[in-house]
Amino acid sequence: MAMKVLVVDDDLITREMLRHALEEEGHQVELAADGREALDALRRGAGHLVITDWEMPNINGIDLCRAIRSEGYNGYVYIIILTSHGQSQHVVEGLQAGADDFITKPFIPAELQMRVRAGERVLSLETREVAIFAMAKLAESRDPETGAHLERVRGYSRILAETMRERPEFAHAVTGEFVRLIYQTSPLHDIGKVAIPDCVLLKAGSLTNREFEIMKSHARCGSDTLEAALRQYPHAAFLRMARDIAASHHERFDGRGYPDGLAGEDIPLSGRIVAVADVYDALSSKRVYKEAFTHDVAKAIILEESGNHFDPDIVDCFVEAEDRFLELPQGFQDQAMVA
Repeated sequence: MAMKVLVVDDDLITREMLRHALEEEGHQVELAADGREALDALRRGAGHLVITDWEMPNINGIDLCRAIRSEGYNGYVYIIILTSHGQSQHVVEGLQAGADDFITKPFIPAELQMRVRAGERVLSLETREVAIFAMAKLAESRDPETGAHLERVRGYSRILAETMRERPEFAHAVTGEFVRLIYQTSPLHDIGKVAIPDCVLLKAGSLTNREFEIMKSHARCGSDTLEAALRQYPHAAFLRMARDIAASHHERFDGRGYPDGLAGEDIPLSGRIVAVADVYDALSSKRVYKEAFTHDVAKAIILEESGNHFDPDIVDCFVEAEDRFLELPQGFQDQAMVA
């Protein structure tokens, strides 16, 4: 995979040698003579893979690593340090500063290519997250009234998961990886809506019983689609959680939900979390068929449904984190509603 690479070295010959080796592999290369030039280039969008010399004037490679990690770029920056320092204490120093990998001088082109490919694999994980959200946006684009629904639901889901993680009884189930995955995959909860006809999906009035059955099929359609992907990639944890969420976010704690009528802890934990996040956002957002409810009204409905629609433990976490729920929508306001 060709990508943009920023090469940082105060030695002109080394810069050109690196450029030549990288361009032979099809990469687009930008050059910088020191750390200051490198930071300027990154701010201009020079890419997300940096190969930097250790020893440079003004800002050396270690200080450049620290500067990159302290700034908020649009995505992760993978840093490879080019160095003649091979001792373990130097490696530790570089890792502490934020380096991802090292290449020893004088570099071997084949090793350089291998290190860059390792960086590509890491950066592709972030690309995967973008692809997941793009898939979710496809479903959202069919339903213009939802506006920033996906951003809010994943934000609410992460708040709930983070709150649960602080409770000892959930320490084994809600790990840092669980929190990351639910934020990443919860936008796919309604991916099955791509299969719902416009006459049902976009209907402004009440649905008939037949239309409601068609609408309910989005849960099964979404989970079947993600299950097919999971069969191809059975070790992909993000696909497993996405499938569970798509399948179960309309299940009810009392067993009266759909599509499978699951109850209690038979409902995947991720689905129980997204159920609260999804319903809270639906209640507190404007729709063509209703005005937005206030937080207090939405909260009262959530509390009333504790143990019926929702897992009581998750409702408790919702109450504990309600200040964070109130703050989040300010950054994700709905666009104008489309009638």
